[in-house]
Amino acid sequence: MYRTRTSEIPGTRSGGVAGPEGGQAGTPRLREIARILDRVLVGQRLRPEEGVWLLTEAPLSWLAEAADQMTQWLHPHRYRTYHIDRNINYTNVCISGCQFCAFSRRPGQPGGWVIDQESLFRKIEETVALGGDQILLQGGLHPDLPLSWYEELLQTIRQRFPEINIHGFSPPEIAHLAQLSHLPIREVLLRLKEAGLGSLPGGGAEILVDRVRRRISPHKVSSDGWLEVCRTWHQLGGRGSATMMFGHVETLADRIEHLERLRRLQDETGGFTAFIPWTFQPGNTALQHLPKTGTYDYLRTLALSRLYLDNFLNIQASWVTQGLKVAQMALRFGANDLGSLMIEENVVAAAGTRCQATLEQIKAAIRGAGFVPRRRNVFYEWIGPPNGG
Repeated sequence: MYRTRTSEIPGTRSGGVAGPEGGQAGTPRLREIARILDRVLVGQRLRPEEGVWLLTEAPLSWLAEAADQMTQWLHPHRYRTYHIDRNINYTNVCISGCQFCAFSRRPGQPGGWVIDQESLFRKIEETVALGGDQILLQGGLHPDLPLSWYEELLQTIRQRFPEINIHGFSPPEIAHLAQLSHLPIREVLLRLKEAGLGSLPGGGAEILVDRVRRRISPHKVSSDGWLEVCRTWHQLGGRGSATMMFGHVETLADRIEHLERLRRLQDETGGFTAFIPWTFQPGNTALQHLPKTGTYDYLRTLALSRLYLDNFLNIQASWVTQGLKVAQMALRFGANDLGSLMIEENVVAAAGTRCQATLEQIKAAIRGAGFVPRRRNVFYEWIGPPNGG
């Protein structure tokens, strides 16, 4: 049996983790895995080569138990959180040419649109009526919308809905606006922040390895460019999330490189609120010939992410791509958050994956995993009493 030195970690339970053989982890391979996990759980950082090895070789149950212990150390209370917000896409016109996207339309292609103000206000009003406190505002890399259009959009929303946080514009969108405007990233972010931007979503990261990015998103900002947008936003006092879309053309080593780059930037700025790994959905895309990543790979990667990203307080489960049952399992594989009620979601749905959940179902999933549901905002601050909202 693999046993971690849990007495050295506040908030974790003792007794260790049962290995697959039910006895001592006697083989050299299992002894080395146990040694690495022991080291992680007393606060020593995983090295990239160890991350790859664990992702390849470690028994799933061992990864799960180690990730769960780390999560209980970081979140010793019994609360597991959720959020109420809405994804609003302001346009589907995009020049990025991402091979994994079934949502976007090229400029001039039938079916392209830009949201009108009446539709936007109606969506926000519906969100407020359902108790939401935020909108996630994202779109494509539109070639003709100037920076002033985005500023006016933010100002209009802020004036009419001052209680709503605008979690908007992924790093690729920011980089695109800077290029269109011939302005530095910093100035673009300052102007958007002044206009009403509240936080920065971590979309468009995919895999932060340029070899992969050139294949699946050939016209999108580079890995360094994505990180630089986040770095600049954090330096301006902003906060935001980080994501990883995996299960397409990347290798396991690429996934670890992605985590390594996020960990380094978090060491530098401390500006990431959470990490959200989710699996590529191949339906209706140019990569639809690829097999769909299953639960086993998702949970392995989630657990390894929790162990690797020791400087990220929050890890979010992706019920939108995995379904609520798997997301509930994820609360024992390193996740401490079930994400948003997701009043509206269009991008994943366009790829043929339509997972739906009510607020009561989300709360029930948290209770079913042995925790107490608690609502939070985008900054992971609790809202109201436990079980409320």
